[in-house]
Amino acid sequence: MTADSAARGAFPRHPVTALAVLATATALAMGTWFSAAAVVPQLADAWDLSPTASALLTVGVQLGFVIGALVSAGTGLADAVPARRLLAVGAAAAALANAGLLLAAGPAAAVASRLLTGAALALVYPSALKETTTWSRRSRGAALGAMVAALTLGTALPHAVAAAGASTGAGGPPWRLVVVVTSAGALLGAGLALLLRRSGPHGRAPAAFDRRAALDALRRRPVVLAVLGYVGHMWELYAMWAWTGALLAGTAAVAALPTPSTAVPALTAACVAAGALGCVAAGLLADRVGQPVVVLVCVAGSSSAALALAVLRGAPLGVVVALVAVWGFWVVADSAQLSALVTRSADPDLVGGAVAVQMAAGYLTTAVTVWLVPVLAARASWSAALAVLAAGSLAGGAAVLALLRDERAAQRGPAPDRTPDRASGARQGLRGPT
Repeated sequence: MTADSAARGAFPRHPVTALAVLATATALAMGTWFSAAAVVPQLADAWDLSPTASALLTVGVQLGFVIGALVSAGTGLADAVPARRLLAVGAAAAALANAGLLLAAGPAAAVASRLLTGAALALVYPSALKETTTWSRRSRGAALGAMVAALTLGTALPHAVAAAGASTGAGGPPWRLVVVVTSAGALLGAGLALLLRRSGPHGRAPAAFDRRAALDALRRRPVVLAVLGYVGHMWELYAMWAWTGALLAGTAAVAALPTPSTAVPALTAACVAAGALGCVAAGLLADRVGQPVVVLVCVAGSSSAALALAVLRGAPLGVVVALVAVWGFWVVADSAQLSALVTRSADPDLVGGAVAVQMAAGYLTTAVTVWLVPVLAARASWSAALAVLAAGSLAGGAAVLALLRDERAAQRGPAPDRTPDRASGARQGLRGPT
């Protein structure tokens, strides 16, 4: 959209307003992601779910997101339709799919509802990130950090609703209340997204549909390294978000509390929400020192916290909660910066496809670890599960370290050729090897 259209009153006129609307719409829509995970104990009792079936309620969202992201990237939809419109459609579809839980009579229908919810959210999150880049250039790290902070708060929303529900009754959080509130929030998010009448001044005209867009986006080495870094990041992130409640409930310090059924969701919401502060801090720092450096700092922080928690799970309540909160602060802080690395490295006409591929790869990884963590915790220990999560994060950090080295080598330029030719060597009395 041109400056002339903005002068005629197209909303929004200012980047801060646009980013506030985008962040709020995204937070409300993403509240549907863990609407089932936040009340797994109640659903397990209602439907007599096995541990595997309970995990599928979260894994289903991850797999649905992967399918939606692959379709979006593979068809070129992510770059052919304005991102703000995709966000609105995805949020509305997520609200309806999430509400399907209210009609589910058992785990099969519930998992189908979760798959559809994930597929709808694949139109929300990548679109929100792409739209954000149209409103920011110099402060892109901070803008994307604020966007992921909003996503983090949306992720904490179901736990907060569950905690509020638990505090009003003795039977635990009413799961239907969580589903209703998160579905209504997603519908409100869709309405907010529709308020965006134009993209920012740094946007580009929609590209034509191109099935090769996703593959073309991966032809650049920096994009591939950033995607690998994101995969390592996601190996840790969603497993932490999904199973923090179970981790806390399994500690002796939390189990000894007078009302653990109320304390666990409240503490989980607080520890997950701590990541919003991490996202903002990382975004502000990234605009000063660069995204790769910030990502490496975050990897060090999150993996250290996970390993410390593996050793100190039996510590007093304050120590355990502090470690989980520190983990929550760092575990998501680099998410936006990894996305920024992709958006800045990809072909400007293929940013949507590149982000969709990044998301598909990352969320496919989350399906593995969300399933794996409770299995490891049951068959080995929580300490083993935490160590495995930290190892994945460190592997992603290695890819970002390679990217940082490439960038610094490019800044230095090619090393001058200091090998003397035969004539200059003779003039300086130089001799070759004997």
